[in-house]
Amino acid sequence: MQIEVVKVKGMNRIGCVNGSKSTMNLLRPLISQGISAAKPRTFPARNPGSLLKWCLGAGTLGLACHVFAADPAPAANAAGTPAAPAAAPATPTAGAPFDWSKAPPVTAPPRPGMFSIPPTGPGYYSLWDVVTGNERQAPPVAPNAPYALMTTPAFEIDYRYMEKPGYEKDLFDPLKRIHMGEDFLLSFGGSFWYRYMRESDARLTNTSDNYHMMRSRFHADFWYQDKVRIFAEFLDARTFGQALTPAATDVNHTDMLNLFADIKLANVKEGPVYLRVGRQELLYGSQRLISTLDWVNTRRTFQGAKAFWRTPTFDLDAFWVRPMITQQSHFDNWDTKQEFFGLWGTYKPMKGQLVDMYFLSLDDNRNRAIGSNGLMGNSNTHTLGGRLAGDYNQFLYELEGMYQFGQYSNQDISAFAVASGAGYHFKGAPMNPQFWLRYDFASGDKNPNDGARNTFNQLFPFGNYYLGWIDRVGRQNIHDFNAQINLHPQPWATFTAQYHRFYLANKQDFLYNAAGAATLRDVTGQAGGYVGDEIDFRFNIHVNRQQDILVGYSKLFAGNFLKATAPGVSPDLFYVQYNMRF
Repeated sequence: MQIEVVKVKGMNRIGCVNGSKSTMNLLRPLISQGISAAKPRTFPARNPGSLLKWCLGAGTLGLACHVFAADPAPAANAAGTPAAPAAAPATPTAGAPFDWSKAPPVTAPPRPGMFSIPPTGPGYYSLWDVVTGNERQAPPVAPNAPYALMTTPAFEIDYRYMEKPGYEKDLFDPLKRIHMGEDFLLSFGGSFWYRYMRESDARLTNTSDNYHMMRSRFHADFWYQDKVRIFAEFLDARTFGQALTPAATDVNHTDMLNLFADIKLANVKEGPVYLRVGRQELLYGSQRLISTLDWVNTRRTFQGAKAFWRTPTFDLDAFWVRPMITQQSHFDNWDTKQEFFGLWGTYKPMKGQLVDMYFLSLDDNRNRAIGSNGLMGNSNTHTLGGRLAGDYNQFLYELEGMYQFGQYSNQDISAFAVASGAGYHFKGAPMNPQFWLRYDFASGDKNPNDGARNTFNQLFPFGNYYLGWIDRVGRQNIHDFNAQINLHPQPWATFTAQYHRFYLANKQDFLYNAAGAATLRDVTGQAGGYVGDEIDFRFNIHVNRQQDILVGYSKLFAGNFLKATAPGVSPDLFYVQYNMRF
């Protein structure tokens, strides 16, 4: 199986043809700076592990494409809520206009951990509904989740309801789903957010910081039927008034967040198979390992290639990408010293239930791994994991396990993490209450000079969501005993409260922050393992379909470890965020 690239009217068209070459051998030259050409990279002979991993990734995609082409079937789309399977579109009649009612296909956002179940039934579902006296009998059909933070990429927002007669009109409808003849579709959109931040003891220093963050995003989305797509999204992120040096995730002036092309390869059984090439956001499963990270001002993105298959009951992705390096005043480029590839499958046996299965590999050649006796080197981290999550008869549950192996400088990696939780939905009770009890663990390393590396690598996570919004604790070398309650005082208002108690998994290892950076350490272990307690409160007001306001407060109470390693530090955070999407 190989990929054939043909130049058609100034546009690359890619398809599967019979043959024996690996798919990825021809993909790699397409993936530098969006979808422009780049020189193929060869692995040095001294690094056979990297070559083996690359062959595995290329072989996976090549085999997938071979299977896909061998078994065509009518297409289907994975749309709607994460738990609801989408119906397959009818096979078009020869000569009939293309049916846009179920196209373009959309991947529903995956269910995170500590998920909440929104209210249903009669009520006011936005503050604007209250002002206008518009009491609804059920939640409205809307493209955006009613919350100021939304990790879902813009290219997965679903506007297909506009093809149905009698849908609820909106001010920005003229920008959406512009039909250009019978076969072409064009959409525009974007978002703007502003956040005020007030921090005390910021970044575990004795500095207080009050500052402002602004982010603008605009995108264009062009489709030829459901066969070819070109998506481009602009980003501009700025910060004002910071006392500390802005973090790398705070500022990115005038850049591209997404810039890719999709090509439909085939229909397999009940779903389409696509190939995506270019700059793209990735989001998978619980987002503990791979997330767009909407909390930060710049979001997270990658550049590379992904093949994906969507059916009502099973999704399968195979990808090879490199992380983007954020450069504040220059056009971002990918990190040529990091390779990230993986295979991710999600099985949805019934409404409300899911099973994730995945294998991920990160090849980091930046010479930053500190091994035994301080030896600097590279690292190869492989992650094998699985997850169960869902709700059943008002009970909520989740269990995820992750094991890592590979090489870290001159040490062998053996690390693991577990995330578990059980909850209950008091259905029918006032304010729609839901309660979670959880335990999260990620291994650490008590001896930096032995032959083993036991500290878990959290990869590219949405860490704040799970381990506190102050950002001082990451999923590395940590025990977290936590609880959460979700309330809806009104259908348009969401209140969330969390409590965390943190302990180091190994007293001799570092405390790692939400970005995975090592911050504080007592090599003797005499400071103890009790890091502290954190409380987090968030209140979201859903103003209308486009607008949300989020108010939050977090406080970290220092435990014995923090008192010994950062005396006098007990940080808190207050923020107000406004988000408008169109």
